Amino acid sequence: MNNSLLGEILLKLESFPGLPKTGAKLLALLEEPKTSTDEIEKILKYDPGLTANFLKLANSTYFGIPSKVTSVKQAIVLLGFNRLEQIVLATCTCDVMGKAVPGYDLQSGELWRHSIAVSNAAVLLAKYKNLPEPNDIFTPGLLHDIGKLVLGRFVKEHFKVINQLRSNGIHLVVAENMVLGTDHAEIGAQILAQWSFPPSVVNAVRVHHNLELLHNKNMQNDLLY
Repeated sequence: MNNSLLGEILLKLESFPGLPKTGAKLLALLEEPKTSTDEIEKILKYDPGLTANFLKLANSTYFGIPSKVTSVKQAIVLLGFNRLEQIVLATCTCDVMGKAVPGYDLQSGELWRHSIAVSNAAVLLAKYKNLPEPNDIFTPGLLHDIGKLVLGRFVKEHFKVINQLRSNGIHLVVAENMVLGTDHAEIGAQILAQWSFPPSVVNAVRVHHNLELLHNKNMQNDLLY
């Protein structure tokens, strides 16, 4: 493992873009139990770009609204605040996650489509298991592979070595650690920590390839709370 390479990765991590200001403000507001529809509309009306993307996503097949949504107020009525928060988060991250990811052979839009599919599958699985449906289920599903956006270039540069390790039966995240000194799950967790997500979400992303960590009692507590 090359320490200078790891340092370069961490520098790239530090410069990773944050959530859009309007989106971050909305997400914080949606965490407040007394937030009104009018307050949400008031924030969105000052960001027409975010509003347009929000309505476009709300009308997509990913969220399955039976009738066409033409306003934020209508979306709230049809979806409720929890689902609304999920769409706001998806709207805030779709641009950065819609990019191509070199090294992982992901074309433009592929990471985004995969992430939306995983997040919706996680929510459906929670319903099937009769579990509560907190955003802590949707959110790590949506953002579980966001670390690939930082590591993509480095994986591409060292693809031959990583691919050789994988051909010998070594798991991707282990191969990443052996060559790069970190992996996309850990980098993803650090991005979410920078974005001030709760420990349950950060750690869910951190362990999504490492089931052994789920048996760690402290980690279980972090995932629950």
